[in-house]
Amino acid sequence: MIMMKFKLALAQFAPRLGDVDANLQTILDFIARAQNERADLIVFPELALTGYYLKDLVPTVAARAAPDDPHLAPLFEASRHLDIVISFVEHDARWNYHIAAAYLSQGRLVHLHRKVYLPTYRLFDDGRFFAPGKTFRAFDTRLGRMGLLICEEAWHLSSPYVLWQDGADFLIDVSASPGYGVSSQADLANAATVKNFLQTYATLLTVFVIFSNRVGVEDGIAFWGGSHVRAPDGTLLATAPQFDEALVVAELDTDALRRARIDLPLLRDEQRELIRHELGRVAKFDLDRR
Repeated sequence: MIMMKFKLALAQFAPRLGDVDANLQTILDFIARAQNERADLIVFPELALTGYYLKDLVPTVAARAAPDDPHLAPLFEASRHLDIVISFVEHDARWNYHIAAAYLSQGRLVHLHRKVYLPTYRLFDDGRFFAPGKTFRAFDTRLGRMGLLICEEAWHLSSPYVLWQDGADFLIDVSASPGYGVSSQADLANAATVKNFLQTYATLLTVFVIFSNRVGVEDGIAFWGGSHVRAPDGTLLATAPQFDEALVVAELDTDALRRARIDLPLLRDEQRELIRHELGRVAKFDLDRR
């Protein structure tokens, strides 16, 4: 049975690069704090278990998304008390390495998402060290139907759209977003951009948007934090500070989904088959032009 209201915790911290044991202990400490706050779900940033700019450390820190993996086993156990979204370097059976995010609940793996869009511009070099994922899938949990995004994926309109059409009422974006650029607003340029498009997704898709971003410095690059959650009408429900570690807890009332879709019935009116047909036509046209 889906809970009408539940407590969400966002864990914003600075992982130690390549130090899985230290990061695991920090993560478990945050989980204990979230339990004390009676949270039902805790969400950690991208690559919280390992740090981000891993480069040649990738094979050393990789784990399997399984309860017998030594670094994930304590998290599977902790998920018996509250649901956990954790991101880490995952290797598959053929030793391909992925940036992954797992949803754990009641001691089991509910869903594993592998990062599809691997940026190789500006400050990013994901494509050199990781293999891309192949799918976007929404999934059911005891709290509702969720969809996972990993950082760069949220910059691509297709990612949240596919998850929305697959039934996701909660978009969870786990991120390692470094700060760069100057904005006319108080924020850094990319921070302002991220906040704007996440608010737009919440409003136009009438979904909850959950954003968990890290802080700290790696290779001279600072990550800006600013983790937050928005309601299906775009309202900001809770936010963490920029650049500082924090645990932020918010109560989510899932009846907000019903209210938002009465006010703005875009989900009802979306012409999915028309979009599918037109994308097929565009793809065929591109092939014919080659």
